[in-house]
Amino acid sequence: MRWNNLSDDTPATAPALFGTDVVTRTFDTPEFHGITFHEVRARSIVNRVPGTSRMPFTWTVNPYRGCTHACVYCFARKTHSYLDLDTGTGFDSQIVVKVNAPDLLRRELGARRWRGEHIAMGTNVDCFQRAEGRYRLMPGIIAALRDYANPFSILTKGTLILRDLDLLRQAADVTDVGISVSVGFVDTALWRTVEPGTPAPERRLDVVRAFAEHGISCGVLMAPVIPYLSDAPAQLRETVRAIAAAGATSVTPLALHLRPGAREWFMRWLGEHHPHLVRRYQVLYADGAYAPTWYQRRITGQVHELAAEYGMGPARPGAHRSPRDSGRRDAPAAETAPEPEPTQLTLL
Repeated sequence: MRWNNLSDDTPATAPALFGTDVVTRTFDTPEFHGITFHEVRARSIVNRVPGTSRMPFTWTVNPYRGCTHACVYCFARKTHSYLDLDTGTGFDSQIVVKVNAPDLLRRELGARRWRGEHIAMGTNVDCFQRAEGRYRLMPGIIAALRDYANPFSILTKGTLILRDLDLLRQAADVTDVGISVSVGFVDTALWRTVEPGTPAPERRLDVVRAFAEHGISCGVLMAPVIPYLSDAPAQLRETVRAIAAAGATSVTPLALHLRPGAREWFMRWLGEHHPHLVRRYQVLYADGAYAPTWYQRRITGQVHELAAEYGMGPARPGAHRSPRDSGRRDAPAAETAPEPEPTQLTLL
């Protein structure tokens, strides 16, 4: 990949909410054609999830905002509006990079007020999206978490996570580490239109295989299950079978949800690619962002039955290894570590 042909715009070209401490770059490579990167210096990096959130974690780290995966259903699209950026193509092509994330995280982990709680990553946008190949923020982030023996989990659609496998193994020896890959379906025709910037589903399952081969348990978040497009019994079976064959230790299904920002963009995509389904979606999601309870229960039941048939189970809360030392560490852990025992992620 060539990165020598990049241009700097003046800070004035950045959205107003960025302030003046920002460098805006564009790259003239085919991989990043039409994409703009806004390099900012964040003031904080460990974020508390709002108390009303349905998410099963309290703290997150997000080194990027916006995502070149360009998933049409991504619930994080709405967050771009807070930066005066478009939640459609702007979310896919205007990427905010918190270039000081590793150093900032190390400082926050060492603060006296920090209690060493679990940190989830990849819960908003993917921390292993293509930009990570250039900015390399995650090695420093993982190293900081390892050195402070701070438990964490990563959810990704990106194959780039394999670059940091050795660091993850070191971290798993001193704290609880969870790895999960998102694979909602294995239909390649659907993938090309609904997740155009992601690695193919089979490549993501290769990530699961690689972690299994190296003794690190890896679960699969089967998300989203897309009504009328990937939820037929035969489709669910094909997906669960592929997940099991890759060596996943668990599978957790999640039906598509359409929050404001994502809903409008997804419905536009649906009207272009599957116009006959627009009315059915209007009915199914008439009450809000989430599919009806009866639909969610049906999908969950079918997937769990298939998982049991193929020798897997759902993700189990509390299935992490215990860290070597209990409680918070004020000093960094050792730089190297022996071979870890398998670890297990539980995001949901």
